[in-house]
Amino acid sequence: MFDNKSIMVTGGTGSFGNAFFEAVFKKYKPKQVIIFSRDEKKQHDMRIKLNNPLLKFFVGDVRDRNVIFDAMRGVDYVFHAAALKQVPSCEFFPMEAVKTNILGANNVLDAAEHNGVKKVVVLSTDKAVYPINAMGMTKAIMEKLMIARSYDSQSKTVFCGVRYGNVMYSRGSVIPLFVSQIKENKPLTVTIAGMTRFLLPLSVAVDLVLFALERAENGDIFVRKAPAATMGDLARACINIFKAKNEIKEVGIREGEKMHETLVTQEELMVAEEFDKYYRIRSDRKIDYDEFFTKGHAAKIPKEGYNSSNTQRLSIADTEKLLLSLPEIQSALS
Repeated sequence: MFDNKSIMVTGGTGSFGNAFFEAVFKKYKPKQVIIFSRDEKKQHDMRIKLNNPLLKFFVGDVRDRNVIFDAMRGVDYVFHAAALKQVPSCEFFPMEAVKTNILGANNVLDAAEHNGVKKVVVLSTDKAVYPINAMGMTKAIMEKLMIARSYDSQSKTVFCGVRYGNVMYSRGSVIPLFVSQIKENKPLTVTIAGMTRFLLPLSVAVDLVLFALERAENGDIFVRKAPAATMGDLARACINIFKAKNEIKEVGIREGEKMHETLVTQEELMVAEEFDKYYRIRSDRKIDYDEFFTKGHAAKIPKEGYNSSNTQRLSIADTEKLLLSLPEIQSALS
């Protein structure tokens, strides 16, 4: 799909962008890949590190409509990863989260439609499902913006999305913190030992995005199934693989956190298609006011959604094996 095509990744200097470009250049021969982000230092570092003439860098912010409209001219596919992702930052400055995660996302969707982009894939998170914090709430609205855009039968652009849980060793992941605490011989701080989180290697998240690009139709959200571990087991697994003797210290649940995260709601499971590794959540792709206001679904609502408490639970040994598959952990061990 990407051969001789122009691709743009917003927020492309982050963990996802780096892994995405490696996968794309290994499998396809694109005409160019545009990295759109506001961090010139990270762009400079990436330019030197990757040293690929097909990479084009565009300094800009998704909040700026004019800039994103100009940057997207001639682009065939867009992957929207730019966002404010840190839960505490969004809690302290919720309007900043609104400006980037909602208004910025809408600018990206507008620019894509205006420039005749073939397909847009927006990247979402488990925190957008039953959201209790500002980051999750703004990401949930971003999903709704994408779905609402898909209702337009006159648009030639396909709008779709993906949703996944914690990406291991990405920015904001607890694993680098644990590794740092082990090396500094400090206690590993966990919120509550029994708290569960989905665990997804970055390479699997990239595969999900490429899978959605190939398979998704207008309004679809693809969700990658993933195993989960308790925070206590994750900390213990980190200690074990480093053959360390650090203590584990509970610090208590923080503002904006849940005991368990959900990837697919009970209501979405009624209409979702289930595959071996994925869920496909379809929108109606039409504005039918009777359907929204007067009609209902006869389907029975499941007892609960797909969450980190009822998914495959990793043992400490399983978690160690998953951790050891990460190149960052191998590098830290060496």
